[in-house]
Amino acid sequence: MLAGCATRPAAVDPLMSGERFSGRLSVQIEALDAEPARSTSGAFELMGNAQRGRLDLSTPIGSTVARARWEPAGVFLETPQGNSRHPTLMDMTRTMLGEELPVTAMFDWLRGRPWPGADSVAASSGEPAGFHQLGWAVDLSKFDQARIVARRSAPPVVIVQVRLDRP
Repeated sequence: MLAGCATRPAAVDPLMSGERFSGRLSVQIEALDAEPARSTSGAFELMGNAQRGRLDLSTPIGSTVARARWEPAGVFLETPQGNSRHPTLMDMTRTMLGEELPVTAMFDWLRGRPWPGADSVAASSGEPAGFHQLGWAVDLSKFDQARIVARRSAPPVVIVQVRLDRP
């Protein structure tokens, strides 16, 4: 009889219980051989965690450019040109931008710390405050101003600049 009065706990939405970041994002890819330099920028919202989440990218005027969502079954990308499925986040960013971005690690980088899933090394003296991880130098010298810069020096050079919205 008591079981009839019991209520089932509400399901927890991993997007609501995970991390949530928003702000402005700029990705610059330097020219290499016959490939011209490329860049993109706009607003972003990153939600969830490395296992299940969503990344929305918008133009400076607010039009959605892309929405990626991921779960253990794969990564799903929606753009005005159509929808696609990818095995990993790295594969999706390669398709979208032409280069791989470590989205999984960025959840931690945006918190000002190395991702625990890979080795990292603190920046040397003479370098901006931060660390090196996964082939990227993560500059946290302006973290108190909600600004982070990650630079991959392997050709082609890729620079990701983030300005986080303040809560």
